[in-house]
Amino acid sequence: MGSKKNYVVQPKGWPLPKGYANGLVAQGRVVFIAGMVGWNREHVFESEDFLDQVRQALRNIVEVLAEAGGRPEHLVRLTWFVTDKREYLASLPAMGEVYRSLIGRHYPPMTVVEVKGLLDDRAKVEIEATAVIPD
Repeated sequence: MGSKKNYVVQPKGWPLPKGYANGLVAQGRVVFIAGMVGWNREHVFESEDFLDQVRQALRNIVEVLAEAGGRPEHLVRLTWFVTDKREYLASLPAMGEVYRSLIGRHYPPMTVVEVKGLLDDRAKVEIEATAVIPD
């Protein structure tokens, strides 16, 4: 595994995924981050816009991770819950820019699930994260 570095697992012959990894191996301190919605630190939504909410949810993840001593490249899994998959798919190019501006070019395994609704009616996206900070 190399020394204390997370690395991507890609089976031979599988097409390369775009914007995520099929698997990742990590060793270190595990950080579980609750589902983050697009509200600010006072739990106030500043926008109804899907991309704005994605940006804020990712900022929230980065901030919680930093509190644990981690950085975006330590993320090993993201689970996205979206209330409208059409809105998600239509936003992919712009969302990629938002993602890279906050997370960089680090693409851990990800799952996206369309849900009927989220606990807060104003939320359009919730992102749950797991990170492994190398020892």
